[in-house]
Amino acid sequence: MRPQSPVVQFDTSPAVITGNSATQIIVTAPTAPAAPADVSVTTAGGVSNPLPYFYIPALTVSLLGPDKGPLSSGNTVTITGTNLTLTSTVRFGAVAVTGITVDSDSQVFANAPSGSGSVTVTVTTPGGTSTPGLGTVYYTYLAVPAVSSLNPSSGPALGGTTVTLTGSGLTYADEVRFGSVPVPFTAVSDTQIIAVAPGGAPGTVTVVVRTPAGTASGIPYQYVT
Repeated sequence: MRPQSPVVQFDTSPAVITGNSATQIIVTAPTAPAAPADVSVTTAGGVSNPLPYFYIPALTVSLLGPDKGPLSSGNTVTITGTNLTLTSTVRFGAVAVTGITVDSDSQVFANAPSGSGSVTVTVTTPGGTSTPGLGTVYYTYLAVPAVSSLNPSSGPALGGTTVTLTGSGLTYADEVRFGSVPVPFTAVSDTQIIAVAPGGAPGTVTVVVRTPAGTASGIPYQYVT
């Protein structure tokens, strides 16, 4: 004898019915492993044809590259994790971004929106939303660096002079150049870098600092004989 109330099954597992009308049944899907399942409805009138339902594995996000960038939008960030093929939304903090490209099941590209501070980056698929775990899943917004002075602002052409660069946004400096020559340096604070001038021909070169947020406007350093 067939039941008077409908029964909804995902393969052989019954679902919990939370709403029912002549044209629609709302259910909570039962727990199951990541795989397709046939969904059928049984009523007093018989058993329906099955339709497929796909259980999607939970995703993870483990790494961002780069994980720092400018306050303005547009920086392309590579998001690495697992089960990312069906990505529908990427959020930087509370902001859902545009320009999402799914490269593979383990990699998604997204354009960072404008922002400030450090925010959690999350990815949403039909399998859920990622949560912070192992790896770098925080994106930090940085001000564009600036260099306001050099001390000293000149030195011998043979090089070797220790130069203090003063400015702002210098903490995450990844390159200091005297003209076209990258030099060894230490970021002492957000406002100060100590670098060693290379050798150069007599004359003036431009000293620049680069961070993940951009490159500072150059400031002159003079080589003397």
